Amino acid sequence: MTSSTAYDTDVLIAGAGPTGLTLATLLGNQGIKVTLVEARQDLIDYPRGVGMDDESFRTVQAMDLIDEIVPFTIPHHIMRIVNGQGEVIMTNNPKGEPFGWPRKFGFLQPMVDRAVFEGLSRFPNVEVRFGTKLVGIDQDPNGVTATLERVSGEDGQVSSGETEQLRAHYLVGCEGGRSFTRKWMGVEFEGKSPSTRWVVVDCNNDPLGFPNVYLGADPARPYVSIGLPQGVRRFEFMLFDDEPSERVEDDKFVAELLRDHLPDDTQLDIIRRRVFTHHGRIAKEFRKGRVLIAGDAAHLMPVWMGQGFNSGYRDATNLAWKLKAVISGQAKPDLLDTYSTERRDHAKAMVDLSMAMGNIIKPTDRRIAFLRDRAAGLANSLPQVRSYFEDMRFKPMPRYGRGAVVDQESLAPGFAHGKNSQSRIPKLIPARNALQKQSPVGSQFIQPTVGLGNSEAKLDNVLGQGFSIISWGIDPQRLFDTGQLQQFRQLDVRLVCAVSPTQVPWAREHCAKGDESNPTVVIADASGSLKNWFDQHAVGTVFIRPDRFTAAVCLNGDAKRAWNALVAATHLTPSAGHWD
Repeated sequence: MTSSTAYDTDVLIAGAGPTGLTLATLLGNQGIKVTLVEARQDLIDYPRGVGMDDESFRTVQAMDLIDEIVPFTIPHHIMRIVNGQGEVIMTNNPKGEPFGWPRKFGFLQPMVDRAVFEGLSRFPNVEVRFGTKLVGIDQDPNGVTATLERVSGEDGQVSSGETEQLRAHYLVGCEGGRSFTRKWMGVEFEGKSPSTRWVVVDCNNDPLGFPNVYLGADPARPYVSIGLPQGVRRFEFMLFDDEPSERVEDDKFVAELLRDHLPDDTQLDIIRRRVFTHHGRIAKEFRKGRVLIAGDAAHLMPVWMGQGFNSGYRDATNLAWKLKAVISGQAKPDLLDTYSTERRDHAKAMVDLSMAMGNIIKPTDRRIAFLRDRAAGLANSLPQVRSYFEDMRFKPMPRYGRGAVVDQESLAPGFAHGKNSQSRIPKLIPARNALQKQSPVGSQFIQPTVGLGNSEAKLDNVLGQGFSIISWGIDPQRLFDTGQLQQFRQLDVRLVCAVSPTQVPWAREHCAKGDESNPTVVIADASGSLKNWFDQHAVGTVFIRPDRFTAAVCLNGDAKRAWNALVAATHLTPSAGHWD
């Protein structure tokens, strides 16, 4: 083990885009020393992403930045795909708030990124350096030595020749699609970059005014129209192969693109216009030793499902707790292998979905567009099919079948079957009659609002930053031996007893008899959501990871075995020394 004095920082993050900023915040909030370097002189100020989902908003909650970011968002953002006649052929308007927030938001990315950046000032352990570019990486068994160069110019393209070296435990490249870190790792960037280019025009003082998102699957010229917060309207138009990208600077050309989408004689207040090319690529691996990649450095996807930004947030949320656990000595470095294992499959699914959605919107062959419209009309005539698309059930939700999880039936570490095999469950065990045959292990746990004393709180705010164990109707301390309870104290595991409101007085008395050094928190399930969840899955105890994914579930009699399997799956090292 190398002395910590040999290191300048715990984690070096290259790239101050949304993924780098989020990772720095999540690590900084847990006391990890972070150095964030960015080649540009400031954050990118032009709009890019426009859609944020409930998973990302849950990460905003974890960053304790809800109040700062809400003003730049619009909840319940509906997306409609319309054909060349303006007829709706598909609607995405998912209902419910299973993770504690509306399913879709429209947002202004420059303002959100700025709020996250300004939030870093809370942490004396986080340093941000603009005009600093990662140009060299040297890895050894004990750490990473990075070569940083002072650069200038808007995009950091002007070299100064002035370099320095910085020593870190780990390096995470979040520098975008042209990532130096990914290239140094030597991993394949699989996929393709379609030749289609799109002109993006963002305007103040929205000339249309109606909310939500319209994707125009118009064979004459596919387009996008999006109502955004604070009176901003985004238009996007596909460029044809014979139209050079430079035409975006031609006012007459832009006016021609907008002509059929605006009232006559509209005077536009244009914020920015740019040309983007859509990509669909994913790195073969997200980790090489002590060097990792996240966000666009690890995967690129077209904009249609709005998942580029959100996938970067998912990466940061998955990786942050693992880096913290390893650096603080709570887990072995093997835990970091689960980052690529867990995140790559889902990122690949989102790339594929985004590419498929583009194939619905982009056709310019009128015969193909006609057949698409006819198929959509048939699908919309069937209520079950229509609701399937409206509720976005086609969107792959993150579910980790391998990694830091425990199989529900066998309680074996490192994997989790998607469905329970009823043949392996004894008849008297209620899981045999579970209403949900899909195992919850590897997916996000729900987040209802719960009663806490004389107040209410969202569940995540009760669970804290580490692992948590929730038992229904009983003090979880009664399910474990004294050695395991000691491990909970060492690892800051939050113990929670969930009960119906009528049972709160009894539960407080019941739980007061437990370990006073790590007291069980009693929460009132006022909405009935938790009772329903435990009933649907026919389990008594759930083990939740710091990123709010379900690591394991079990009947109460199996709680000891489940915890031991979780320790193995997550490579936790209670009572162990420091791992670097």
